[in-house]
Amino acid sequence: MIKIVLVGALLSWSAAGWSQQERGIAAQMAVYADSSAPVEARITDLLSRMTVEEKVDAFSTNPSVPRLGVVGTGHVEGLHGLALGGPGHWEGRTGRDYETVIPTTTFPQSRGLGQTWDPVLLSKAAGQEAFETRYAFGKYHRGGLVVRAPNADLSRDPRWGRSEESYGEDPYLVGTLATAYTRGLQGDGTYWTTASLLKHFLANSNENLRTSSSSDFDERLFQEYYSVPFRMAIEDGHANAFMTAYNSWNGTPMIENPVLRNVVMKVWGEDGIICTDGGALAALVKDHKAYKTVPEAVAATVHAGINQYLDTYKPGMEEALKQGLITEADLDRNLRGVFRVMIKLGMLDSTEKVPQARIGADDGAGKTLAKDPWWSPEAKALARKVTDESIVLLKNEAAENGKKLLPLDAKELKSLAVIGPYANEVLLDWYSGTPPFTVTPLEGIRTRVGEGVKVTYAKGDDLAAVTALAKSVDAVIVVIGNNPTCGAGWNVCPTASDGKEAIDRKSMVLEQESIAKAALAANPKTVVVLQASFPFTTTWTEEHVPAILEMTHNSEEQGDGLADVLFGDYDPAGRLTQTWVRDEADLPPMMDYNIRDGRTYMYAKQKPLYAFGFGLSYTSFAYSHLRVSASTLKAGETATVSVEVKNTGARAGDEVVQMYVSHEGSGVTRPVEELEGFARVSLRPGEVKTVTLPLAAKALAYWDESAKAFVVEKDRVVVKVGGSSNDLPLKAMVQVM
Repeated sequence: MIKIVLVGALLSWSAAGWSQQERGIAAQMAVYADSSAPVEARITDLLSRMTVEEKVDAFSTNPSVPRLGVVGTGHVEGLHGLALGGPGHWEGRTGRDYETVIPTTTFPQSRGLGQTWDPVLLSKAAGQEAFETRYAFGKYHRGGLVVRAPNADLSRDPRWGRSEESYGEDPYLVGTLATAYTRGLQGDGTYWTTASLLKHFLANSNENLRTSSSSDFDERLFQEYYSVPFRMAIEDGHANAFMTAYNSWNGTPMIENPVLRNVVMKVWGEDGIICTDGGALAALVKDHKAYKTVPEAVAATVHAGINQYLDTYKPGMEEALKQGLITEADLDRNLRGVFRVMIKLGMLDSTEKVPQARIGADDGAGKTLAKDPWWSPEAKALARKVTDESIVLLKNEAAENGKKLLPLDAKELKSLAVIGPYANEVLLDWYSGTPPFTVTPLEGIRTRVGEGVKVTYAKGDDLAAVTALAKSVDAVIVVIGNNPTCGAGWNVCPTASDGKEAIDRKSMVLEQESIAKAALAANPKTVVVLQASFPFTTTWTEEHVPAILEMTHNSEEQGDGLADVLFGDYDPAGRLTQTWVRDEADLPPMMDYNIRDGRTYMYAKQKPLYAFGFGLSYTSFAYSHLRVSASTLKAGETATVSVEVKNTGARAGDEVVQMYVSHEGSGVTRPVEELEGFARVSLRPGEVKTVTLPLAAKALAYWDESAKAFVVEKDRVVVKVGGSSNDLPLKAMVQVM
């Protein structure tokens, strides 16, 4: 007999002596299990039934309540594809169930995703990742549905060891792409496919001493720069989960910073998961020295809004409760956010009501998949498309015959050398999953040219051998760059120009540039491919090598994508998302977070090696007829900027149309120029398209610290349109009233 006791309108029961069937029947009678009930009523009911011990347990990344039949879901990594086992992940780590690697579709690093300047494509990639996450969760019972992606941090310094995780240095670009990735992960149905968890809030772009350092800058830069991508992804992308950074902002650790409640929650409307980074709670005591004891630290973070911990917290939380530093009501207030996300994921509802929950058992529409989705031709084609779009052409000059070196013509080649230490590898970064297959640069090139071209490979560790090989072939492709895991264990980077999580770069000089020097000295038809997780000061290569391509690591289709561009099967249209300086001396000190001191394209004082937004093409484009729908703009209004773009070359290709603004009448310091709109458009030879971009007055506002608000001031704004931040041929003036 099932014992049910009614207390008011709420149902409660004791777990003692209950069978699983009895608990299930009782749960069905509870408000929290009623999918038709209001979300807040469901959460209130659930919390009323949970014991204090269960509430403490729910602050982990597994908010399950077994006694009540509530099955929560944990986290997975997913910056550029689901990671269920990879270089920096969980296989072999104590307490994890990742003993077997599951392959998943693997895209280029986040930096490469950014270089596509293609929000629609990023949403598709994130949608593929979300489907695979649900599939692995449903079929293999692995992983979780809260995906730690995207990284909304800004790469304000190229020496940052985790630059590979960021979409770039510009807040509008990064915010637009983070919003797109968030939407792709979550989907647009009643229930989310997965939950996007943004990281790392806020101003986390130094690795050395990150658990004790402070990122110091004024409130204007907080509102106008560092927080913008997070705000956009939350307000526009409906992200409802994020991870706090290790560092402080102006001396207050982010894990306990009042800005979590005062801005992110109260102003932006985030009311879901706010989690710590791994070890951040302990660092609050031992590194930041903000508190003497862990219970005090736990209490401070709970009061700040934290509701999930990635490290040991339970003893400290239990002691904080005993000491009265926090109350059960404090736990309830924070846990509401966790269960809002769980309900949005359908974790409290039946499979029949949640289509996404059937993925894995079937494809969500009642059809069983013949093979796991990461083996599908569609997934492979998507990875190749993203890789193609991410590749940047940095230089392409004429060779001896007066013809530009790229694209190469396989029909004109009899022999080809591919040289480089990683040219026959696809290097995976610290947060990568394991791809189902990989195509290395060497393999992609060999497949593309076929048996009619002899392709010889050398690692390049013997420069005399490089010279001899380069002399003996028709053309040379030198593949050089960094190792995204440094080829070493945690917290170890033997090569000065390499970097990764926990380690900032000691140099921006590419050691492997000597291979390019040796090859070019022997053969003028040398192409350099920079496989880069971050910018290098490759000034020699830029000055001497006739053709240079840049791409990031990690794509399962890396070699095919590279071959597509090398041989002209795809016209390169990737654009840089971070300024490449000529010399490290052009940068302010690493810990100077005041970007107005000469950081990023917005405030740079020196001419760069490669500008933000830069990238060449095998075709050419002409801009004309720039029009702004209004010559004056008032607060609350939006103008339309239109421009005609023509493909004036002989090849089909994409152009990334970029719109920047400069302020000539502002009463406060403004950037030299700043991105306010962009669009990637495809054009056939001779085709003309009109590109329209909105320009809202609110986008031209500045943060008034005294008023604590954005203010649209009387101003003269110059609107500039072109193909990169240093190539803006068309300009128009708008008077802001």
